[in-house]
Amino acid sequence: MQRIAIIGSTGSGKSTLARALSERLAIPHTELDNLHWLPDWQELDDPSFRVLVDAATAKPEWVIDGGYSVVRDLVWGRADTIVWLNYSPLRTTLQLLKRTVVRNVRGDPCCNGNRESLRRSLGRDSIMLWLLKSYGMNRRNFPPALTRYAHAEQFVFRTPDETARWFASLPIRAR
Repeated sequence: MQRIAIIGSTGSGKSTLARALSERLAIPHTELDNLHWLPDWQELDDPSFRVLVDAATAKPEWVIDGGYSVVRDLVWGRADTIVWLNYSPLRTTLQLLKRTVVRNVRGDPCCNGNRESLRRSLGRDSIMLWLLKSYGMNRRNFPPALTRYAHAEQFVFRTPDETARWFASLPIRAR
């Protein structure tokens, strides 16, 4: 059994890593953004969100990506492994910028079928602004929060190369 939580700032590659882990380890993947965001970018209320996350984390095996503090006790508390993608601000910003441009150009869906738009990308609800607001907060808040979940094996990766080496060391399970 494996229960893996992937955390990090927006744009760090949490979902990409979680999807790859899900495939490699043959365990279900849940993206917290898909549970949190309703159509038309409406946010699910916290009690309903917790019910959905409780159900996802009650399963025997999973990989979950996202850093919503309102469900941290469920995700981190039930995880046996926590992976923090703690990349530099420049790396994370460039990754997020690239992802945002690609989603805008191609119209790729995200977050439960919602689509990013130029208006959302540049407006007051901009994902880029969210990164600026949350990056430092995560760097300050994650270390003390992680100490409360010492039961879980914890990995902090500062570069994609560190993450790739760890990933390559994992066994491949058939579905």
